[in-house]
Amino acid sequence: MTREEESGLIKRVKDGDAGAFEPLILEHQKKVYNLAYRMLGNAEDASDVSQETFLRAFTSLRGFRGECKFSVWLYRLTSNISIDLIRKRGEKTISLDAGEDAGTHRVPEIGDLRFSPESELEKKELREAIGRGLERLNPDHRRILLLREIGGLDYEEIGNILKLEPGTVKSRIFRARKQLCGFLTETGNIPEGYPSKKSSGV
Repeated sequence: MTREEESGLIKRVKDGDAGAFEPLILEHQKKVYNLAYRMLGNAEDASDVSQETFLRAFTSLRGFRGECKFSVWLYRLTSNISIDLIRKRGEKTISLDAGEDAGTHRVPEIGDLRFSPESELEKKELREAIGRGLERLNPDHRRILLLREIGGLDYEEIGNILKLEPGTVKSRIFRARKQLCGFLTETGNIPEGYPSKKSSGV
């Protein structure tokens, strides 16, 4: 779906055509669910958060001014609802506020968290290990990493969502990746030859 098509559907919804919201759900529901699932680690909670996200999006769509992409706006809703649920749980997590500067060392990219080794068993084991690693992160750092990896947002977009400077976003993503990669290495879940993308920064 192009941005123009999406804008047209949003305008129709604002004009009273509730049916025009369904294609927007179909376009974004997979990434919204994946973001919620990776943040919460629970399919039932992720489904509930997805439903709540689209309900809130529908009821507050008139407040969407198009200053950011619709997907960015949805991810902000998703992450905020997920963080609220995490904090209600009172999860104990590892903070990443202390750590090395992002410019010091190269940290392997996690990619889109769907690394595909050859065997289905390895895929399953790695997905489960990543899930356990994400659960160990501070919720705010988990969110910032997932907005990057699952949402595919750039530093400025994430900064707009979280009200952070792009440099702060970059540093926190670095620390989150480093913590997650460290966990995967400790548990033997990064296979030999695990790739790191050659890119500047993180």
